[in-house]
Amino acid sequence: MIEYVKTILQKVSFSTYLFERELRKGLRLISPTEVQEFREWCYLMFGKMHHLILNRYFEPTI
Repeated sequence: MIEYVKTILQKVSFSTYLFERELRKGLRLISPTEVQEFREWCYLMFGKMHHLILNRYFEPTI
C-alpha cells in the first residue's frame, strides 16, 4: 500500500491542497510499521516544497 500512496503523492505534488489531502488519506492507509520509512521518503522527496505540511503531519525530529 505504501507504494500506491507514494505514487499518488508524486502525481499531486504540484498542488498544496491536493498534496495535503492525499497525505492525510495515505497516512490512514499505510501500516504503523511503515510510517517511519514513509516519513523519511516524504521529507526526501517533498521537504523543500511542502515542508510546512509535512511538519504538520510528522513531528520534526530534534
